Amino acid sequence: MVLLLLVVGGAVWADTSLSRVDALGNYEGRPGDTPGTNWLLVGSDSRTGLTPEQEAELATGGDIGAGRTDTILLIHVPASGPTTMVSLPRDWYVPIPGNGTDKLNASFSLGGAPLLVQTVEGVTGLRIDHYAEVGFGGFADMVDAIGGVDICVPYDIVDPLAGIDLRAGCQELSGPQALGFVRSRATALADIDRMNNQRLFLSSLLSKATSPTTFLNPFRAVPLVRGVVKSLQVDDGDHIWNLASLGWALRGEMVTTTIPVSGFEDVDGSGNVLLSDRERASRFFELLATDQQLPPDLVGGG
Repeated sequence: MVLLLLVVGGAVWADTSLSRVDALGNYEGRPGDTPGTNWLLVGSDSRTGLTPEQEAELATGGDIGAGRTDTILLIHVPASGPTTMVSLPRDWYVPIPGNGTDKLNASFSLGGAPLLVQTVEGVTGLRIDHYAEVGFGGFADMVDAIGGVDICVPYDIVDPLAGIDLRAGCQELSGPQALGFVRSRATALADIDRMNNQRLFLSSLLSKATSPTTFLNPFRAVPLVRGVVKSLQVDDGDHIWNLASLGWALRGEMVTTTIPVSGFEDVDGSGNVLLSDRERASRFFELLATDQQLPPDLVGGG
């Protein structure tokens, strides 16, 4: 009974301590409910709460004004079958409601979480059910809380701007190293490599965070919960048990991919942007919107 009370009390404390934002607002023309459950996960480059020493340790580059997004992931949890994790390129050239056409991450800079969600819903046709956002400091804290993450780094990455010097091979990354790993574009394929690394990292993080060595160890579980509460911002309607359900859904078999891409183009006012393959992307999102699995020819983004 004492253990049960502690668990319930801890869950209530964690839920009431989460920071919340009205991310999923209603607007005219919003997609209706689509089958399955859709999450939008955002890694922002917010420096809020970081000391100058922490900014230096995490190689954040100091204050950059309005927040931007380094990571945008769409998670589709179907009624049955494997979960699909889709990297949405931050440089994807898309229509932004009320703001013309620009890179996807510009929607976050212009209107925060609500405009980003509306933009994603508009270009995918999927209704977002849950939203979560994590900043630089909290990201590193969560990794350190579970004693680091095991990553098989696919190639050497030397990136002073991200504060990392990693060699290819399987290794344990600390919080600052993991942050640099998912932020770096100092690789042959730049943003494409970064999206692959972000999915690789998230799979490793969730695998370790939901393992018995973490949730049965109070010296790891308690700091992890504190890190989650401190670092995450969720939609007004989201709760700690929704996050737990997401973590469970991502533990098993999973399809990881990005949108079908046709190439890149220089655009006045936006710089170099990523263009989706419209025909294949339409089919890609239609399948997710009807809760169907993606065929092999649509997985990978090429």
